[in-house]
Amino acid sequence: MIFTEEMLKNYARPLSETEETMCKNAISMVMDALKELGFHAKDNIIKAYENTASFEVKMSREEEGYDVKIFLQGSYANNTNVRGHSDVDIAVVQEDRFIPLYRPGVSREDYGFWTVNPNTKVFKDLVFDSLRNKFIDDVVRKNKSIKINGNTYRKDTDVVPAMRYRDYSKDERLDPNNFTGGIRIDTDNGEVIINYPEQHIKNGIEKNKRTKHYFKKMVRIGKEIRYQMNDLGYKYASDISSFGIESLFYNVPDYVYLSSKEYRYIFQMAINYLYFNKSKVVEFYEINGIKELCKKYSEDETKYLGFIDELKMYYEYEE
Repeated sequence: MIFTEEMLKNYARPLSETEETMCKNAISMVMDALKELGFHAKDNIIKAYENTASFEVKMSREEEGYDVKIFLQGSYANNTNVRGHSDVDIAVVQEDRFIPLYRPGVSREDYGFWTVNPNTKVFKDLVFDSLRNKFIDDVVRKNKSIKINGNTYRKDTDVVPAMRYRDYSKDERLDPNNFTGGIRIDTDNGEVIINYPEQHIKNGIEKNKRTKHYFKKMVRIGKEIRYQMNDLGYKYASDISSFGIESLFYNVPDYVYLSSKEYRYIFQMAINYLYFNKSKVVEFYEINGIKELCKKYSEDETKYLGFIDELKMYYEYEE
């Protein structure tokens, strides 16, 4: 398909003030639900970073030792949402305890940590009950998250209950503060997922600054074009996620985004970089800079390589 400069500029538009307010309201919505179960806010809702809807707030329920952090993650928090497609994604993280990973031969005793008794209720069950009490039939429990269905005054919202995670596997000093921190999601089907949403936000902001704000513009364009390709039946466009698009473009060097002021040329050069460096995809990292994007000879590698080929074929720009 042939894209004009104006089309691409339209795709690249950032959050509107209305959308940002909607994101803050989504945090308030979850806060209000938890308040009904005895949680109280430790402070007001704040922005962790400027120029993104990185809203967060901390709450506690002191009689049971609960401390939680509620924060926006995903496309809205990273200001890479595509209008009309993105749901609001909120993490609700239990902060008062953590799940560790140690290097071989090391245990909690070496760090002076102690094991705490589990809460009487699974954390996800607690969050689900609070949301169900507040929004009744608009709440649906999913394997990884809890869905709050949208209506005329709110967007669909995915709430992800999680625990704090600390990776000490690279610490050689037995330093309790020398860890890579993330969140651990225990799904209903028994899968364990480790994510790094806060590093994702931080790295995206830094790359966007280094590229004079072209990085996130190109990500929004890439996401919109992927939706179009998916509607047209492109095989790999239906397999790759919004997060995958963002991570692919994160691995495009900064100089590519600074090589022109024309959106159509920058996007073409970003595609060219990915296409002519497909052999390096297995060396790419997710935007959090911690997890590898895919393994060699894996289904994920096939998916990313296939999408790059499709994107190269699909994208044309007006001269």
